Amino acid sequence: MTPLHRHQIAWLSHAGWQRLLDGDWDDEARACLLHWAAQGLPVVVTRQPPGDDGIALGLSAPTRWNRRRLALRVTRAEVLYFDEFPRLEKITAQLPAAARMPARQLAVALQGCCATARVYGSHGWQHLSGLDHLRDGSDLDLWVAVNDAEQADAVAAALAAFSSTGCRLDGELIFPGDRGIAWREWQAWRAGRAQALLVKRLHGASLETPEPSEALA
Repeated sequence: MTPLHRHQIAWLSHAGWQRLLDGDWDDEARACLLHWAAQGLPVVVTRQPPGDDGIALGLSAPTRWNRRRLALRVTRAEVLYFDEFPRLEKITAQLPAAARMPARQLAVALQGCCATARVYGSHGWQHLSGLDHLRDGSDLDLWVAVNDAEQADAVAAALAAFSSTGCRLDGELIFPGDRGIAWREWQAWRAGRAQALLVKRLHGASLETPEPSEALA
């Protein structure tokens, strides 16, 4: 059984979409869901409430449907398969012109750290749906899986070196156990400028206060 993690995308079965469409939606939400179902577009795994056998999912709608955020719930049997948001290298063409070369350089720098950036948020959704999710100044949201503190330091340094007037870089480092930490917060904590880290997990979030010299346990 595929384990769930945050930022994971899911492709639903026809039966799953039909059951969702039978729900009590307003006209705008139903139109969006009908398009998603007809085109076979994915949805994203969100924070999971405790003690529930279903899967909580989300859909981030494009401009056409006012960028609505729709909360969905399905059974695991209604998921055909899970996948991931696109790699950074796959979406550089849709970035503002000034950000394309810095993004390519960042992808190469991350390869040197033995890491891969996945693009979620509006840029990730636009790549997946082909619809207009972006607005002027949309952040470039990345998540990068890391194995330990040493790799996290190297990845955060590569992210911090990204410089572009075309878009702002945001996102998370994902440690083993699906523990997500904003990369800027990680840098601040390692430098002793922060006393606590907000650690996001599949089932919630918590503030942790280890010493800056320690690796994340």
